[in-house]
Amino acid sequence: MTAPLFLADDVSAGVLTLAGDEGRHAATVRRIRAGERVDVGDGRGTVAECVVAFVAGDTVTLTVTTHRSEPAPQPRLVVVQALAKGDRGEDAIEAMTEVGVDEFVPWAAGRSVVRWEGARGEKALGRWRSTAREAAKQSRRAWLPEVAPLATTADVAARLTTAALAVVLHEDATTPLAAAVVPDTGDIVVVVGPEGGISEAELDALAAAPYRLGRSVLRTSTAGVAAAALLLSRTARWS
Repeated sequence: MTAPLFLADDVSAGVLTLAGDEGRHAATVRRIRAGERVDVGDGRGTVAECVVAFVAGDTVTLTVTTHRSEPAPQPRLVVVQALAKGDRGEDAIEAMTEVGVDEFVPWAAGRSVVRWEGARGEKALGRWRSTAREAAKQSRRAWLPEVAPLATTADVAARLTTAALAVVLHEDATTPLAAAVVPDTGDIVVVVGPEGGISEAELDALAAAPYRLGRSVLRTSTAGVAAAALLLSRTARWS
């Protein structure tokens, strides 16, 4: 079984201390004890392999045995996720983080029922970021995924123009995503629409090739997961 992963801003020292939320999670939730192996990452590719020295309340002191560094993944997978009702957006972020998505862009699509405005929008964005962080720990990722600020359709269109591969998932598309040529480097940007679908006006504005996943129509919370798995399985990242 792989060692559990915790996060810290700086993992370069020979002795590390987990306190606050991370310490509480390690000591109280995971019940980490002296002598156990754990990893502590900075979310930017560096991971300290550690042995627990001692636990005092919600504070865990660790002795670092070695450091390892992982290069940033290539190609980089970006998913533009339209805002979804209820917890579906967070469910999508959790699953896609575990699969390996590198950046999420929340999109205020025209047919999105949910609107992120004011304090409510900031709170929702915070939940997406927290969900991505926790899912990255669960899946032992050395690199934390980014969660960008809320994007408009114009913002999304601009991202697609610089992508190594631009994908707009659409149920009426005739080209299967499995036929797309996947690049070795650069950004793969995948756009996932809301429950009501991407409008014709948005398709025109995005000006990128539409692709379909298969014959069935997937929920907005599962389409990105399926697309990410399909695309990553055709890269060296999953070899």
